[in-house]
Amino acid sequence: MAKTIVSSPSFVALDFETADYGRDSACAVGLVRVEGQRIVDEVRFLIRPPRREFVFTYIHNIAWADVEDQPTFRTVWLETRPLLRGAEYMVAHNFGFDRAVLEACCESARLRPPDLGYRCTMKLARCAWGIFPTKLPDVCRSLGIPLDHHDPLSDARACAHIVIRAIQEGLCF
Repeated sequence: MAKTIVSSPSFVALDFETADYGRDSACAVGLVRVEGQRIVDEVRFLIRPPRREFVFTYIHNIAWADVEDQPTFRTVWLETRPLLRGAEYMVAHNFGFDRAVLEACCESARLRPPDLGYRCTMKLARCAWGIFPTKLPDVCRSLGIPLDHHDPLSDARACAHIVIRAIQEGLCF
């Protein structure tokens, strides 16, 4: 008897780092595209935020000197749009934060946010595996996923692997 093969969704995992408390202050972004349970593309960009003040350098080690000559969010986001084509949804850890950053940055740049569904790997970790606490390093440690926390590409890649694991285990979210 032939097995029924269920196609896996294509999705994009993302992670933003911000310079200050303003949601429009993205200073870095990582995006990872997954198709058929495999990472097929990934990008990391530094972004020049709208203000020079950096509050969170101690977290992500990005300072104004690192981004002053980098492109603005608008330029970066227009370059990343092809990565989103055909994706069914976007994922991030604590997606409420990343979604707020994306929407605020799009609004400031006069761009439309992507019209995609959103999924949160923090909620997934709680529901699917009962992981607590659910900070990204805790989830990655529990699932054996490598992580260089607060590097936006590493964080996005970790989120992609969390969703891939859930798909492989037949979990829905």
